[in-house]
Amino acid sequence: MHTPEHDSHITELADLFRLLGDTSRLRVVLACLAGPIAVGDIAQRLGLSPSLVSHHLRLLRAARVVKADRHGKQVFYVAADRHISDMLGDMLEHIAEPHPEND
Repeated sequence: MHTPEHDSHITELADLFRLLGDTSRLRVVLACLAGPIAVGDIAQRLGLSPSLVSHHLRLLRAARVVKADRHGKQVFYVAADRHISDMLGDMLEHIAEPHPEND
């Protein structure tokens, strides 16, 4: 049964998948899975500018995909919760599975 609330959740989920559909943004999230990491470290690891990484992180924070934790002057980012890390981990496992030729 479709309800307005159900449709709203479907729309929100589609928006989340669109957000994660950007390769650079997805790489930023994946860099945050292992634990707290600073913007500069993400930028260096991924070969992106710190300003671009910050832009992606702002969008990801707004969507509750990552969260920020300030330590002094530095801000560290990490996956927002277990749901995000589990979903991405499961999807990475899925694409690593062998692809049968005739499925």
